Amino acid sequence: MDATSPTRAVRDVVLVHGGFVDGSGWRGVYDLLRADGYRVTVVQNATESLQGDVATVHQALDGLEGPAVLVGHSYGGAVITEAGNHAAVSALVYVAAFAPDKDESVNTLIADPPPGAPVPPILPPVGGFLFLDRDKFAASFAGDLPEADARFLADSQVPWGLDALAGTVTSPAWRAKPSHYLVAGDDRMIPPAAQRAMAERAGATVTETGGSHALYVSRPGEVAALIARAATGTTASA
Repeated sequence: MDATSPTRAVRDVVLVHGGFVDGSGWRGVYDLLRADGYRVTVVQNATESLQGDVATVHQALDGLEGPAVLVGHSYGGAVITEAGNHAAVSALVYVAAFAPDKDESVNTLIADPPPGAPVPPILPPVGGFLFLDRDKFAASFAGDLPEADARFLADSQVPWGLDALAGTVTSPAWRAKPSHYLVAGDDRMIPPAAQRAMAERAGATVTETGGSHALYVSRPGEVAALIARAATGTTASA
């Protein structure tokens, strides 16, 4: 990738994390994109409500000088689906992410899992928030990370609000903006088949790789390469 390429129309990238985690997991992707000349913003969402997280992303987009690629992982996909209607967004990138349609939420997308699909070890809600079972976190969320890294993610979980899961999309940006989707073939949080179905429905350019739900951490090179392709408007496979 050439940071000085005259064919690249987009220099800004905005990264949106998912549930149970914060934006620090994007560090590897951030470093690669920065080294290639992109201006990168890592959004820190409270993950208390979809509406609140969309507002936070809009605040980040408002501060940009030009168009941006908006990237979401997991629940972050629901956020960018709504927030991506912002005028500054030129393309969407879904990384093992939810891509709801109008009137859908994360809750509706996970309500009817396919037979035999792994069940994420989500604990019963406490005070309106969810956590994953720490002892099962690695196997479900971060199976391809070193044990110490997976443990850190498990022990530093961010409470995920029930209002965030229940928040419905009013106008899916993928209907108007070009989108790309990176399917995680070894995902045990969002079944790969469900990822493929959402990507197809959204008309996304699809790339598939091995990797756990945490592939944005474990495979930053592949994620950064896809984001760069979205920025240049190319559709070559990884």
